[in-house]
Amino acid sequence: MQQYIDFFKSQRQKIDESCAPLLNAFREKAFESFQRLGFPAYQSEDYQHTDIAGLLKDDFGFYLNHAVTGINPRKVFPCNVPNLNSFKHFVVNGQFYEEQTAMNLPQGVFSGSLNTFAKQYPALFSRYYNRQAAEKGDGLAAFNTMFVQDGYVLYVPENVIVEKPLQLTNISGGNVNSLVNRRMLIILEQGAQAKLLVCDHTTDEKPILAATQVVEIYTGENASFDFYEMEESSLNTVRLTANFVQQAASSSVIANNITLSNGVTRNNYQVDLTGKQAETHLLGMAIVDVQQKIDNFTLINHRVSDCQSNELFKYILDDEAVGTFSGRIIVAKDAQKTAAYQNNRNLLGSNNCRMYSKPQLEIYADDVKCSHGMTTGQLDETVLFYMRSRGIPKEEAALLLKFAFTNDVIGGIRLEGLRDRLKLLIEKRFRGESLKCQGCI
Repeated sequence: MQQYIDFFKSQRQKIDESCAPLLNAFREKAFESFQRLGFPAYQSEDYQHTDIAGLLKDDFGFYLNHAVTGINPRKVFPCNVPNLNSFKHFVVNGQFYEEQTAMNLPQGVFSGSLNTFAKQYPALFSRYYNRQAAEKGDGLAAFNTMFVQDGYVLYVPENVIVEKPLQLTNISGGNVNSLVNRRMLIILEQGAQAKLLVCDHTTDEKPILAATQVVEIYTGENASFDFYEMEESSLNTVRLTANFVQQAASSSVIANNITLSNGVTRNNYQVDLTGKQAETHLLGMAIVDVQQKIDNFTLINHRVSDCQSNELFKYILDDEAVGTFSGRIIVAKDAQKTAAYQNNRNLLGSNNCRMYSKPQLEIYADDVKCSHGMTTGQLDETVLFYMRSRGIPKEEAALLLKFAFTNDVIGGIRLEGLRDRLKLLIEKRFRGESLKCQGCI
């Protein structure tokens, strides 16, 4: 922790140099918070199995002042998902990749650099940026705010519908140990609709590539937002994310996180349902083996009545992989007529992998429909025997059962092209084949 405090003090001018003044204005309070809070304590209530300070103890390099890396994302990871027909953006080592090609976005929609948005929409930026992260985040969110250089913003004005999905590809690389701090700000005003796919990739296998990412999502009344994340990174990658969602009345949010390959991943989700009849669908799936680690933490706050949340996380573990799920649903005293469901299901492929699960409900209202559950086990030997008796080889039968296990998470994706691509990637993952996206050079 002290190394980052000293670095911030000594490099403050360079940190600020190429960033919008409004972005820099939030650093000092974040620095004060980080000095007070530090990184989340290992083995504390919400970080029982992920040592943040330990993961970030190495001497990482920082990409400050828009450092040039020589990575051309169009050549490295075009990420062409067939039939998706999306608006494509790239962030390279935390910096939004500016391109000259204009996008035919609907009138008033902004999709681009965090720094550019701060300059062009100062009132909106000041109103939304870092509000949730400062109020509800921990020391890791403050750390991100201290050092972030750029990121991505999606702003959709009132009643505007973005028909085509948007795709953002995060690329980390550079052949040296590095720490990148990324930011995303999503604002959908009343009646707005949009879908966003975020893909995480790394270009190098050997260096340790760490990334912190803070995402703040705001949906106005009757707004609808689909947020899909897919991680395909290396074994030496550390990915630490904090996702904050605030929903107004009758808004709908789908958040679906897929981890196909990684090193160590910790994803935090905090959802606040602040308007009646708001609806959240939070889904996740992870396929981990070797010595990979995946830790998902969720907190859904039902603050008002007549809201609904559905939560489903599935893990498939093998070898010496470690999985963690900690989910908490809080129903406030006045949040009557709440419907909240939470489920975690896990499939273990070896005796050496480990799964830690902690689903929780805190209910302070008396007229609700809430449930939570967890199951952990191995493939059903009876079903395997039946399939083999019908002439299906053992390995193929096991693959089919594991593939079927993922269906309800994949089925929650409302982009047909992405669903089809994920089915192919998941099959390749189970077969031990390369996961490099089709269409990537």
